[in-house]
Amino acid sequence: MTPTKRALDLTIAILLALLLWPVLVLVMLVMLVREGRPVLYISERMRTPEQAFRLFKLRTMRPGADRSGGVTGGDKAAAMSRLHMLLRASRADELPQLWNVIRGDMSLVGPRPPLRAYVEAYPEIYAQVLQSRPGITGLATLRFHAHEERLLADCLTPDETDAVYRRRCIPRKARLDLIYQRRRTLCLDLRLIAETGLKPLRLARAGQPRAPTGTSSARTGGIQPRR
Repeated sequence: MTPTKRALDLTIAILLALLLWPVLVLVMLVMLVREGRPVLYISERMRTPEQAFRLFKLRTMRPGADRSGGVTGGDKAAAMSRLHMLLRASRADELPQLWNVIRGDMSLVGPRPPLRAYVEAYPEIYAQVLQSRPGITGLATLRFHAHEERLLADCLTPDETDAVYRRRCIPRKARLDLIYQRRRTLCLDLRLIAETGLKPLRLARAGQPRAPTGTSSARTGGIQPRR
């Protein structure tokens, strides 16, 4: 995290927070009425291989549905409403992470902050990946996230989801995160931020999000990540 990158993070995060706080408040009120409490979901994530922090998100599952831990796959689809799926697809559930950026826990652009269990299971990988400050968006997020969701959509148990994520997602995401790390510039950060901001518009043109279930359409709709 260079001083220039930190300055860019603070400038954009504060501007976005000032601009989007009415949207966030409105979404939280809708969630409170339709889904009840709690509205926020707080999860431990790793900032470095040794240092954890509390990551803030809007809750996108029924309370208690995450007790199995790990990443989200088809095994948790029944715990998500249409509102939850819309928040996930648009990434509006991550708006509270602007506070994590302002605090310095995260950057706007970087690898997604991993769970402690994965960092402890793959210390060599995350020793390299977490040399970059974790981010809200990043090269791996934009190039691999949709394919990751399709891979995990067919998983019907927490153990299957965890196994697929470890075997097929962690290595590919790490490769992309390390490509970003080697090529990181402010111009690249701005490009990835802009691409993330345009994603909800592309989603609106494409139609409604689908539930992450192990249906045949999910099995045949996979795409390969762009390199």
